[in-house]
Amino acid sequence: MISLILGGSGCGKSAYAEKRICELAAGKETIYYLATMQVYGEEGRKKVQRHIDLRLGKGMQTIEQTRNVSDCISKLQEGPSAILLEDLGNLVANEMFLEDGSMLPWESVAEKIVTQLRELTQNCSHLVIVSNNVFEDGISYEEGTVAYIRALGKIHQEISKDAAQVTEVVVGIPVAIKG
Repeated sequence: MISLILGGSGCGKSAYAEKRICELAAGKETIYYLATMQVYGEEGRKKVQRHIDLRLGKGMQTIEQTRNVSDCISKLQEGPSAILLEDLGNLVANEMFLEDGSMLPWESVAEKIVTQLRELTQNCSHLVIVSNNVFEDGISYEEGTVAYIRALGKIHQEISKDAAQVTEVVVGIPVAIKG
């Protein structure tokens, strides 16, 4: 089962997603926290530490997987499992913008990620995906940013079709969109 949790920066979506994955696992499944962020600088390290502090005592096993998320399947232990993927926006950026400064086409990035998320779903009981709502500011962006937004939007549309639940977190309040 897929649950997609959307929201703006600092809205409480991560805390809600952690609560949700713990409810779904109900103490009967191994919970994996699939971390997709590439850490750059002091600000990035502080953000990672904040997320680690949020997860303390929740029994989550962290898997760092900044690209090719279906590769983490081989790291899952036998038995029922639940995966919290944090977060889709980072994953899209990691897959699209390469270290050499080049950019992959947004359509192929979206297709790859949707395929890999569906593979993850086949290998766990619950997949909770945290993502960013970056679609409402009305600002004109350069071509690379527009391509990123298109890829993220396409992935949201495809995963929402598969999801049992889609929730937007607004100022800490979960608002059900689907399920």
